[in-house]
Amino acid sequence: MPPPPEARTAARRLSTDPDTVERDLVKLVLTVVELLRQLMERQALHRVDNNDLTEDQEERVGLTLMLLHDRMQDLCARYDLRLEDLNLDLGPLGTLLPPSD
Repeated sequence: MPPPPEARTAARRLSTDPDTVERDLVKLVLTVVELLRQLMERQALHRVDNNDLTEDQEERVGLTLMLLHDRMQDLCARYDLRLEDLNLDLGPLGTLLPPSD
């Protein structure tokens, strides 16, 4: 019995080219890391707004988030990606990541 039409369509969208597998895997991993980075950044801002951090903690969190952002940009450049490329379209739900500021 042949696969249903929707399965055939999904198979056509899935690229199994060996040359792109590494880049696609890196893109997926970087997407998850970027999502976590943005969540951590929002949590840190929330804690700063509520005065839950000392000045030293604020400084360390800010520096860490900046370094992580820079490292993400370096990895994206290495694999010819942009941070915008990491945003997955979830169909009717919208995009995974919020728009960049």
